[in-house]
Amino acid sequence: MALSDLLSADSILGSLSATNRKQALQIMSEAAAAKLDIDSRLIFDAVMERERLGSTGVGDGVAIPHARLEGLDRVFGLFARLKTPIDFDAIDGRPVDLIFLLLAPETSSAEHLKALARISRIFRREDLRSHLRATDTRDGMIALLTLQDESNAA
Repeated sequence: MALSDLLSADSILGSLSATNRKQALQIMSEAAAAKLDIDSRLIFDAVMERERLGSTGVGDGVAIPHARLEGLDRVFGLFARLKTPIDFDAIDGRPVDLIFLLLAPETSSAEHLKALARISRIFRREDLRSHLRATDTRDGMIALLTLQDESNAA
């Protein structure tokens, strides 16, 4: 599954203002809900339930919150770059400024895990993280993410 299947330019929040993890996830849940026609509270509750199991802050300023939802018919991604990094209780203790929210249908364990692994692999690249932090447009961010994804697939 390619990132271009999960993500479009209109699911990029290029300059998100949030002061903490809960606020960032609430804003992202609302944005995802608008795209998916699902109650934002269902998304937020599912994502927060997963966060209670352990932070999805994977290090190097990146978080990949994720959840499976009843009623969702496809895997969906939403990317946000924060204006100011926030504490996300990340594994390396560093604040987070790049967040990729991944939502999947409740019955799609394998698809969900494959997408999560792909996103994790892509965000390990320091050059991608640097370029995402320096890019000012949604189109630029989606191009970076999808081009990086294509080069990783090869």
